[in-house]
Amino acid sequence: MTNDTVPPPTQPTTPVTPPAAGSRSLRGAAITAGVGILVMAALAPFGVFFATGGLVTQGDAALTAADITASEGLFRAGIASLFLVIALDVVIACALYRVFSPVNKGVSLLAMAFRLVYSGIYLVAVGHLLAVLRLLDGEAGPSAFSPDQVHAQVLSEINAFNDVWALALGLFGLHLLTVGYLAFRSGYAPRVLGVLLAIAGLGYVIDTFGAIAVQDSWTDVSSFTFLGELLLALWLVIRGRWVSVRST
Repeated sequence: MTNDTVPPPTQPTTPVTPPAAGSRSLRGAAITAGVGILVMAALAPFGVFFATGGLVTQGDAALTAADITASEGLFRAGIASLFLVIALDVVIACALYRVFSPVNKGVSLLAMAFRLVYSGIYLVAVGHLLAVLRLLDGEAGPSAFSPDQVHAQVLSEINAFNDVWALALGLFGLHLLTVGYLAFRSGYAPRVLGVLLAIAGLGYVIDTFGAIAVQDSWTDVSSFTFLGELLLALWLVIRGRWVSVRST
């Protein structure tokens, strides 16, 4: 009779991503999102000012057309800046999904979807600014419209940009509300940051419904509630390198 030792049965193992690799991925996404938001914050005011603000005089279509024609290079640069902002929005949406997916993948996916759809609608809005250039370059045909009609259409296209963008910002607000929820629940982002992001998002949502409901000019609530966006960027850049999947 022999006393053979029977080895214990082996348990099947499931491959696991090493924590260090997951942490590096999370940290890289955090820094990418933070830097992207800061760059976007520098590009967006330039684009909005020269594409719709500084060269546009509401109620005076002829002066608006003349100013855009005289500064066509700046107007084109403004449109290019807005296009880069849209591209950054796509990158930021994907990076933030990676940052907050350990909290809740479904909600993170929803947040990313809100921002991506917003970016697509914003791109449609910028298309109205390209139509301004076509009108002023005479591509509609010199005999098709009188100068006054062309000028009126130029101002109409700029107003269309503003209207479509105002509606799209409601989706951006929903994105911030969702990210704020994720930050609040994460355990690795300050809870106050989640609250401020939710307030910023709510400001954009209120602005969208205000633009729809109020006939007169609407004072943007988001002009006073945007602090959460800036603090998110700073937190991602400064503290992003310390974010770890072990915190989730």
